[in-house]
Amino acid sequence: MEEKELIDILFKLTRQNGVSGDEFCASKTAAAELEKYTSDVTVDDFGNVIANIGKRQEGKPHLMLDAHIDEIGFIVTYITDEGFLKISNCGGTDRRLLLAQQVEVICSDGQRIYGVTTSTPPHLETDEKKAPKLDDVFVDTGLSKEKVENIVSLGDRVIISNEPCLLLGDRVTSKCLDDRAGVLTLIQTLDLLKNEFESLNCSLSVVLSSQEETGERGAKTAAYKVNPDMAIAVDVSFARVEGDKKYTCGEMGKGPMIGVSPSLSKSMSNGFIQIAKTEKIPYQIEVMGGTTGTNADAIGVTRSGVKTATVSIPLKYMHTPVEVISISDIENSARLIAEFLRKGVEADV
Repeated sequence: MEEKELIDILFKLTRQNGVSGDEFCASKTAAAELEKYTSDVTVDDFGNVIANIGKRQEGKPHLMLDAHIDEIGFIVTYITDEGFLKISNCGGTDRRLLLAQQVEVICSDGQRIYGVTTSTPPHLETDEKKAPKLDDVFVDTGLSKEKVENIVSLGDRVIISNEPCLLLGDRVTSKCLDDRAGVLTLIQTLDLLKNEFESLNCSLSVVLSSQEETGERGAKTAAYKVNPDMAIAVDVSFARVEGDKKYTCGEMGKGPMIGVSPSLSKSMSNGFIQIAKTEKIPYQIEVMGGTTGTNADAIGVTRSGVKTATVSIPLKYMHTPVEVISISDIENSARLIAEFLRKGVEADV
């Protein structure tokens, strides 16, 4: 796909609500994109999207390509007598960003209402260095308790409002690029291979998994169901911003970050590196001393164990409403995975 089409699909994906445990809106949108490549697409009761491509055959490995569909957000826990909403986090939200934000409440009946998070005016603030506690943050919708209770239910999800937009060059900013950027990478991978599915040395299941931000729960159930021989988890990782040490982060625009970790398959990681060198695909090495903090950790220990690798997209300002990625990193990540499926699978098995 051309860059413009990739951006259009990415923005379509990021505009959908998919807070952990309530991913079905985002799942349906992503499933419609996968249906362009296979008719075998389902959304299971857990919110996972599973698309199967090719027939399993003895002696032919089955690969699981994973990216998580859920995003961080909040959940309504209480409605005060004054009509304010108390919230708790779903995933690792940055409390420093909570004050004076415009938010959307995703109501049980599907409608959205808007509100703002309460804040202390600067001239009344006693300690500007402390991030607010969630107990101190409320959502003000402008409605009385009686009116808000007719619309909002306990358990409804809340997201910080933000419209995706283009920055200079090939960079885009939006909420939930973690991990809709990974979802787009897998869609682009399928597009690169769409005329080659029958000639691949493997069969595939593409999984867009739920609840990664709350403990990799969707990947656990999906991997058990899919029962793959090998897996590739596509997520985002930290891109360097001003003040970061170069050796702790990746660089945006310099290609996918290939994971190297004791919890990952060494042969798969080496295979990705060799393919990147051979095909002249820009890449970076991401070394992790233990587990990866991605779905690879859950997938790798499914059943009797799954050979697993990670490919990550450099991303700035993770877990904020203004995450930033480079479209070229998505394109090169998809190229790398596609070449691995063409050439690296057989060598690794």
